[in-house]
Amino acid sequence: MLAHLPILQVILPLVAAPSCLIIRKSTLVWLFTLLVSFAAMTVSVLLLQQVYASGPISYQLGGWNAPWGIEYRIDLLNAWVLFIVSALSSIVLTAAHTSVSKELEHNRQTIFYTLYLLCFAGLLGIVATGDVFNVFVFLEISSLSTYALIALGKDRRALWAAFQYLIMGTIGATFILIGIGFLYMMTGTLNMADLAARIPALSESTTVLAAFAFIFIGICLKLALFPLHLWLPNAYSCAPSIVTAFLAATATKVALYLLLRFTFTVFGVDFSLSHLPLDTLLIGLGLVGVFAASAVAIYQANIKRMLAFSSLAQVGYMVVGIGIGTATALQATLLHLFNHALMKGGLFLALAGLVYQLGGCRIEHFRGLGRTMPWTMAAIVVGGVSLIGMPLTVGFVSKWYLIAAALEQQLWWVAVLVVLGSLLAVAYIWRLVEAAYFQAPDNARPKNDTSNEAPPGILLPAWLLIAANIYFGIDTRLPVEVTAAASQFLLGGAAQ
Repeated sequence: MLAHLPILQVILPLVAAPSCLIIRKSTLVWLFTLLVSFAAMTVSVLLLQQVYASGPISYQLGGWNAPWGIEYRIDLLNAWVLFIVSALSSIVLTAAHTSVSKELEHNRQTIFYTLYLLCFAGLLGIVATGDVFNVFVFLEISSLSTYALIALGKDRRALWAAFQYLIMGTIGATFILIGIGFLYMMTGTLNMADLAARIPALSESTTVLAAFAFIFIGICLKLALFPLHLWLPNAYSCAPSIVTAFLAATATKVALYLLLRFTFTVFGVDFSLSHLPLDTLLIGLGLVGVFAASAVAIYQANIKRMLAFSSLAQVGYMVVGIGIGTATALQATLLHLFNHALMKGGLFLALAGLVYQLGGCRIEHFRGLGRTMPWTMAAIVVGGVSLIGMPLTVGFVSKWYLIAAALEQQLWWVAVLVVLGSLLAVAYIWRLVEAAYFQAPDNARPKNDTSNEAPPGILLPAWLLIAANIYFGIDTRLPVEVTAAASQFLLGGAAQ
């Protein structure tokens, strides 16, 4: 069984998705989906332990050895991302039954869980595979199901948001496919490890340069890197609350993984950061994204949309780490990938509780929330403090590593801008705190009435993630050790 863990990681949710249509009853479908997600998380934990102890795992499909056959290759980088995606999916799904039963009609709930598992399988497949065309296949599986999940939102604008994402996502996927085609034309292989061995000899080829450009732009569209980000705020704000929590915690992390994988493994560090001025481009776009997205977030009345723009800023921090390109900087990126999943997962689940009770999450809904929904608001405050990067939270840990990486390379101006960007987060989080604790509750909600607290089915998973923001902000051993080893692997052993 242990030998088949890489394929089980993807096959479990992929086979389970159509099975939901047979079960049908919403409660049973939810329990089945939750069981599958926890099983996938168990597999990811075992894979992470095995890779950390023994090195990369190669799994051949169909009896054909790589590079002729499809290979699933698990190393420290994708084992770490598989763990993040499956763990966050499991926690978010714990809250799904309560939230989905409130926001979706009964006849749509089975479809929701089917689409959720397809999206989950697609994200895991993107991360697990060692074949670049397989990346495109799983990218399409996750993307198509994501468009449908967003369209399930109650607001009519959800259809427009899904359509907008469909157009942008299709452009991004097409660019990636064109780049893969160019690589195959020049090398005759689709295997990532084989490509990594062949591309150095072709580094001067304009076709390989074009392939890199197409793949880079396509991934940046999926990543929502500024200025290719316009689809994300509408998608997050209009989707059902559980979909927003799931996508915010996982989808951009998988896109960031692809950027790391192609930049450091497939094309290689010398090609990406030395042969091309990609370091300057990534640092510049990342910092502009931090300030532009944070500034827009301050003026948002819809809090889901506010946090969506905040996610764009956090993507900027991670991309800056890739641009600096040192071991410390990559460790900061991988740390923030994990930490941001905890922050946004907890924050969006807390907002799901707010939507459950009040039917919306605009700034006016926060008036007096500290008295009427104290535990829900406390979760939002702690998550917001972590987002700012206060000490004793995970947000502080990853930003500290990023600032240290910038100072190591004498990029003091980058360090200063990272700090200033974090101060912008204070402005939009303070708006929530001010409304919740310094403004009177709406007349529709009696003062000092805590009966409107978010239901336990949503509040407990939210607090689990919020508590993780504190725990891993104090005890950093697990994420720091794994990300340190993964960053060294990216720089020194990518083609092993």
